[in-house]
Amino acid sequence: MKDQILSYWDMCDTEGVQMLQRGMNFRLNVNYSVILMSQRSNAPYADRIHDDGITIEYEGHDILKTGPDIDPKTIDQPVKTKSGSITQNGLFVQAVEQFKANSHEPEIIRVYEKILPGIWSEKGFFRLIDYQYINDGNRNVFRFILEETEVEFADREFKENALKPRSRVIPTSVKKTVWERDEGKCVMCGATDELHFDHDLPYSKGGTSISSDNVKILCARHNLSKSDKIE
Repeated sequence: MKDQILSYWDMCDTEGVQMLQRGMNFRLNVNYSVILMSQRSNAPYADRIHDDGITIEYEGHDILKTGPDIDPKTIDQPVKTKSGSITQNGLFVQAVEQFKANSHEPEIIRVYEKILPGIWSEKGFFRLIDYQYINDGNRNVFRFILEETEVEFADREFKENALKPRSRVIPTSVKKTVWERDEGKCVMCGATDELHFDHDLPYSKGGTSISSDNVKILCARHNLSKSDKIE
């Protein structure tokens, strides 16, 4: 469920792996890929959410640091390693090019965002639709473009929900404020498990995602009970 709050280990359990050690994970699941993003001030990459609230710009990843004299931040982000094997950047680039050539549907990406140390939020599923290879003033980096999609994943398969209203992504700063204000608990019952960030007034009905005043933490039970009452 979108905007579910997870610990690192909960996130790993959700994806059925012991550890998630890298940010880009092409086809981690047979059905989709996974990325871990961060907009925190100390984040290693320049990930961001566009002003439309439904588009993510995700920076590609650097070469591994293999020696004390190697600074990955001064080296162009690669599509292949020195041995010739394709990198995660390269796999994502291939997926975009296949989509643009009409030979493959856009790759579906499940996105998790780091909110605070040990606290993550699932942002839902996005389509990988484009990329750029640009100079950031220091070296060449990839910028991958992901757009929110109407698909849902249930019973180990995707189901398209064309009636599902798009909802603006809640900014990281708002989530951080809400987490601290609500003390990491459901505001209705004080539960500390199965938590979600929830809009008081849905975006589709005029609510906003950019203000902590319209966002609160609810457990799954109260999140669903509230949804049942929305007309």
